[in-house]
This record gives sequence, C-alpha cells and structure tokens, in this order.
Amino acid sequence: MSPLRVLGIDPGLTRCGIGIVDVDRSRRASLVHVGVVRTPVDADLSTRLAAVAAGIRAAIDEHRPGAVAVERVFAQHNVQTVMATAQASGVALLIAAEAGLPAATHTPSEVKAAVTGYGSADKRQVQSMIARILRLDAPPQPADAADALAIALCHAWRGGTAAAALGGSLTPAQQAWADAERGARAPSRSPRARVGRTDVRPAR
Repeated sequence: MSPLRVLGIDPGLTRCGIGIVDVDRSRRASLVHVGVVRTPVDADLSTRLAAVAAGIRAAIDEHRPGAVAVERVFAQHNVQTVMATAQASGVALLIAAEAGLPAATHTPSEVKAAVTGYGSADKRQVQSMIARILRLDAPPQPADAADALAIALCHAWRGGTAAAALGGSLTPAQQAWADAERGARAPSRSPRARVGRTDVRPAR
C-alpha cells in the first residue's frame, strides 16, 4: 500500500510555508519536501500572489501529492495580516483545484492538537514535535516551514483525503488508502469473542 502524500501550506504573502510528507497506514510519517516561498513586501499584490502560486505549482509538479491541506484563516486584530493570509489561502485552494487534488482547511488549534496533543501549543513546541515525528536532526526553519509540515500531518492523521466531505470524490488509490487506514484503526476481535457470540451451542 503506497503512503498518502500530503502537501501542507501555511499561507502568507511575505512567507508561504510549503511542506510535503508521506504517511503510511500505520501513521508513520516521513519528510518529502519543505520550503518557504518568499515575496518582497514592496512588490505589487498581483506580483506577490503570482509568486506564491508559482511556488505551490512547482511543489505539486515535482512531488505529486495526493491531497492538499491549507491552514484556515482565523480572526485577528490586524486586518492587513488577515487579508494577506486569506489571499494566499485562496491562491493555494485554487491551485489545488486546478491540479484536481482534494483540498481541505484546518484551524491552527486543530493542527496543534494533532501534532502535540495540545491545541494551544506555542510555535517552539510545534517545531520540536515536527522534528521528532519526522526524525529530523533539528526543527525546520523558519516557523512557517514547520507549520506547513504540521498542517500536512494533521490532514493525514485526521482522515487524510477529505474530498468526500467537500463534495468531491476520491481516486481509487485514495479510497484504498482510506479503507486501509480505517482497517488499521478498527479494534480487533479475538476468535474467542466471535465464538462466544455466534458458535456456542447447548451441550447435549
């Protein structure tokens, strides 16, 4: 069974984190790619969005993920930051749709809880756990890169291919992976339990 390859995106205009992981049905993860798309703050908005789009397309073309996960935009007091994040997030979702890939969004608290067990973990804790999960010598830098990997892991561990929930359909490979993952998580039943329930007959 081939692992599920997920592209995680931490959207932003100045720095857009990109992380790709392979996760097998036992939930063991390995690093495929990590990086950051940077754009100059003094460039036109359209130019910056085009650069983000180009970086995401390049990652998809080179590494061929089976799903895309993007951090969901959340409310902040800084409206300018929210707008920039939302614009980059929209570009990421558009690129996923153009590539025919199922895509989903996850909140920061969902991502933190998935990789650290604590929805309010700080960036240092997230970076440390990403290094441990992916067996890296040091946490990925900058934080945007580690966040992108965390988003990808969250997506894989919380159901992986979320296309059905978004109204899409799974490819045969994605469906097989999802079925295998569910089977791996299902509680086993001992032969004795089955016999005790169905095969016992009164003594004669």
